[in-house]
Amino acid sequence: MISKERKAELITQFGKDERDTGTAEVQIAIFSARIRELTEHLKSNPKDHSTRRGLLKLVGKRRRLLNWLIRTDIARYRTVTKELGIRK
Repeated sequence: MISKERKAELITQFGKDERDTGTAEVQIAIFSARIRELTEHLKSNPKDHSTRRGLLKLVGKRRRLLNWLIRTDIARYRTVTKELGIRK
């Protein structure tokens, strides 16, 4: 689970203001942080299949948001992927 402080950092970094939680950039950043945490968890717990399923669902959600961002604004997509280190 991502901490409140970390989530607030991501919102201020990627959002328009501290209450902006709905933009695609903020959601992608939060999903990416959760994906990193779950990946680390699965390295030490390889048989945790329910967490693996949750991780795959998160990756799919992030992919759909990234695809939407490509269609609507390619410049925003490029900045988000560059800052988060996401490759396609």
